Amino acid sequence: MNLARVLLLTLPLFAGCQALPWGDEPTYPTERLQGDITHSEGMLLLRTCQGTRQLELLDSAATGLPDDAQALLADGGQPLFADVRGRLLSRANGTGQLQLTQVYRLQAEGPGCGAKGFDRLALRAGGHEPGWSLTITTQGMLLERPDHAPLAVPFLEEQLPGGQTSFSSEANNQRLDLWVAPLRCVDSATGAVTHLTAELRLDDQTLRGCAYYGGARNE
Repeated sequence: MNLARVLLLTLPLFAGCQALPWGDEPTYPTERLQGDITHSEGMLLLRTCQGTRQLELLDSAATGLPDDAQALLADGGQPLFADVRGRLLSRANGTGQLQLTQVYRLQAEGPGCGAKGFDRLALRAGGHEPGWSLTITTQGMLLERPDHAPLAVPFLEEQLPGGQTSFSSEANNQRLDLWVAPLRCVDSATGAVTHLTAELRLDDQTLRGCAYYGGARNE
């Protein structure tokens, strides 16, 4: 076998080796964490609800959390509650970092680490003028409004184009439809930031507000 033929036979083998992903950088799974955010020495730090970890927050995905946190901290200066998802990293000195990929909720008021039933919560939505609050769990849907009796009903969920989700129910002679969309939403009363906008249609009335997925929904 001459040299030219040997080269022709071996070239495809080397070309195939170059296409193998052995040299790719490792990927890290994301993790959802809740905790309090403080600002220290130019860094945003998250202390998890269990108090076992303190992580520097990195916003390479441009979630907007640093700007939102600065605005909320400027109002009261108190620690903020955050519900976020990201990739856990570690610096050479051992300090933990969280590379943000999603912000579910950022708030200065309301229940944070002490909130009950978060693991069973699928979604919470609410708005103002008029006020309304809607809670969804695996057990059903609960609508609460001032001057109205709480309304607990079963529901049907449907995925819609553009990442929207519909939750609907028709019971007790009432039609209820909730649409949520993956758009940043700011609560008009508290300034809290969530990752979903919400629109509730109840009979002939349309109510708007913000929403977020709870711990029972891994999205």
